Amino acid sequence: MNSLLDRIRVLDLTDDRGFLCGRILAEMGADVIKVEKPGGDPARNIGSFYHDENDPEKNLNWFAYNLNKRGITLDIASNDGWTIFLKLIKKSDIVIESFPAGYMQQMGLDYVVLKAMNPRIIMTSITPFGQTGPYRDFAASDIVVQAMSGYLHLCGDPGHPPVRISIPQAYLHACGEAAIATMMALYHRESSGEGQYVDVSAQQSIVRNTVNAVPLWLTYGEILERSGAFRVGLGKNLRARQTWACKDGFVNFLFVGGILASVAGSSGLTDWLEEEGISTDYKNRLKDFDISKFTQEEWEQMEAPVVKLFMKYTKQELFDEGNKRRVSICPVHSPEEVVNYPQLEARGFWTEIRHEELGAAIKYPGSCIRSTAMPAGQLRRAPLIGEHNVDVYHGELGLSEDEIARLKQLKII
Repeated sequence: MNSLLDRIRVLDLTDDRGFLCGRILAEMGADVIKVEKPGGDPARNIGSFYHDENDPEKNLNWFAYNLNKRGITLDIASNDGWTIFLKLIKKSDIVIESFPAGYMQQMGLDYVVLKAMNPRIIMTSITPFGQTGPYRDFAASDIVVQAMSGYLHLCGDPGHPPVRISIPQAYLHACGEAAIATMMALYHRESSGEGQYVDVSAQQSIVRNTVNAVPLWLTYGEILERSGAFRVGLGKNLRARQTWACKDGFVNFLFVGGILASVAGSSGLTDWLEEEGISTDYKNRLKDFDISKFTQEEWEQMEAPVVKLFMKYTKQELFDEGNKRRVSICPVHSPEEVVNYPQLEARGFWTEIRHEELGAAIKYPGSCIRSTAMPAGQLRRAPLIGEHNVDVYHGELGLSEDEIARLKQLKII
């Protein structure tokens, strides 16, 4: 075995809403074949671009989410394309797709048809709201899914409208759930011999990520509101700061007491404040600590000395000193700092991949998974348009060069 998913083939029919699912499976060693429309997937035009050159073959978004995949072009809506796709199904283990609900059935390529061709096939669909229910036919962008899942309601500062997270998140969560569910279906197939259909709703995947917002409403009838740099839900109407300004940016720290004081570092912080001459009354405040009895004014009085302390130091200084004192202070890193972070560097997380077509190498984040059954391997850059057509159609399906030329002329591949 060369990887966790050695000898597993995946046909990836997704658009940008599903790319990450295929990338995750590819990182675990599956042979993921990205199937594009002839001429290239429209997602290749989503910015940004390498050196700002507006070229679908230089699309950084495509590079990022289609790493480690092979690529072919195929019009599955054509008669010849439909027939070729079914031939590929016979040689595959998994199909992932993100078409609108019901589209694959309209094409005559739904799970019933695929299962008849290959009883072991696993088909995973990623849609905004799932394959059933009154919203199944509704289209939804990333921000729509975030809004309709309740997630957007929690993002932003109190007293202000909700804000969208800068990088699209909803379908990335859906892709993660889809990859997990597909792996579970694969595990089941290995013991039963049967494939299955996996239906992933992006909305449901994000509802799961609202964490305590839903149970808080169901339990107490309380709606969790936007809290910005603060944490809410700890005490009645109490806002506890957890993102703090420092000398060169921000750090994350949550002040707690009671039996958790020593674990979270509140005890060590007390000694630190006393040594700095900023405050000497924290020890008394930690006695009989009951967060439910604090008023907002009392809590802010506790936070004020910490604000002064943190502003005296940089992120790294706070992190280093916090470790010495067993105080849980975490720096808020920028993308530049993440790329240069020594822990990631030490684990060989970043990998440079050569792009011969660009005449350059690009640094990529590698797999977050390590296993004794999956030694670190060379990453494959994302495929060019139709890059592996000959390998797949001639080398694996046995189509002649003349047939491939005919299909290309007819824009079927």
